[in-house]
Amino acid sequence: MSEVLESPRPELAQAAQQGPGALAANAGRARVVARDVNVYYGDTHALKGVDIDIFNNEVVAFIGPSGCGKSTFLRCINRMNDVIEGCRVTGEITLDKQDIYSRDIDVVQLRARVGMVFQKPNPFPKSIYDNIAYGPRIHGLGGGKEVLDEIVESSLKRAGLWNEVKDRLKEPGTGLSGGQQQRLCIARAIAVNPEVILMDEPCSALDPIATARIEELIDELRQNFTIVIVTHSMQQAARVSQRTAFFHLGNLVEWGETEEIFTTPRDERTQGYITGRFG
Repeated sequence: MSEVLESPRPELAQAAQQGPGALAANAGRARVVARDVNVYYGDTHALKGVDIDIFNNEVVAFIGPSGCGKSTFLRCINRMNDVIEGCRVTGEITLDKQDIYSRDIDVVQLRARVGMVFQKPNPFPKSIYDNIAYGPRIHGLGGGKEVLDEIVESSLKRAGLWNEVKDRLKEPGTGLSGGQQQRLCIARAIAVNPEVILMDEPCSALDPIATARIEELIDELRQNFTIVIVTHSMQQAARVSQRTAFFHLGNLVEWGETEEIFTTPRDERTQGYITGRFG
């Protein structure tokens, strides 16, 4: 889907509470569409009947207590759950109307289209340059050193890191500060030009200054990418996201425009979580 979609109207949030039938009319506007998604770990039913649309060029925040299913669902979007023994996913998730769980899907290519940034910065034990160049090389995007140089520089600039490391590209990425390492991982993710970026609590291991820089970066990146972020910080969700989804005990309780979720939630469980009665 190439066009930049307008922000979802308030009635989309209401449609989210009315099941797949009400969502169907809006599905054509979404980049990622999930319908009746269930996740099982052995006999444990961890995620139950999730329906959600994720729109282009916006940040969607997943919030909820620990163990509620938000990270489990995030990992469904690029099939990271495939590597967990005993994990089974049912239902349908589409990316640009293509079923990502189809047998025809190349999972390596899917993960190039749907990048992932993890909770703890995890730079490769390579140079800063090679951290960024790794993805383009394995996906055949670096047609030569000049092209790779351009990709590395562009990615680091988009991640707001270029001026800090341009004279240190041959040094190990692990030698950077925590906040710089996380921006390096974001640069590594965008180097292969993904369509969607998944972030699993990307600031939880960072200090407030580094967190503020990552949040500024997320706001800048949404001009070019669709971003889904899992966060335990409701303040962060309010600052960075256009829409918020609240998970509880494996259920997607409600989702909608962030301001509405935080000021006028429709479900008492959401109200309880936001006001600190549980969580």
